[in-house]
Amino acid sequence: MAWRGGSTVQDRLLSCLPYILPLIQVYAFGIFLFLQFPFLQFLYVPLIPVMQLFQYLNQLIPFLGADFIIFFALYLLVVRNEKVQHFIRFHTLQALLLSIFAYLCMEVFKLIGIVQKGASISAPLFENVVFTLIFLAVVGASIYSIVQAVRGLYAEIPLISQAAYSGTRD
Repeated sequence: MAWRGGSTVQDRLLSCLPYILPLIQVYAFGIFLFLQFPFLQFLYVPLIPVMQLFQYLNQLIPFLGADFIIFFALYLLVVRNEKVQHFIRFHTLQALLLSIFAYLCMEVFKLIGIVQKGASISAPLFENVVFTLIFLAVVGASIYSIVQAVRGLYAEIPLISQAAYSGTRD
């Protein structure tokens, strides 16, 4: 990626925050992994207050939901605001694209009748594998992006980073 100047510690930390959204949205896909390896749920302990806030907001605004409102708020107030540094805008859009991927996967599975609520360890193998792959892909990409943002670098995720870079060009 093109280097757009230095980033301060504050910019680096602010660019990590949007990755909370895809991590929360993909949590439901980890159900099969959490059933087999319960200790992995401890990785989500820091996000529990935010997840509870999302649940509360989803109950408060059932027709839109917290995800929808936060998505458009981040997009309009950060990504489209050219006064915000490119580094923050890039990472915000990349997190939103990961979030869109998780949301679209959820909707596709709802359409074809595979819903993970009430999932058990005896679910079909294909369902277990696909859910686990989606979970690991989004969590892995988010963690990688957070680490790169903390280092002050642009994360390179095929297709997603290219789209994020194109969407934040000045």
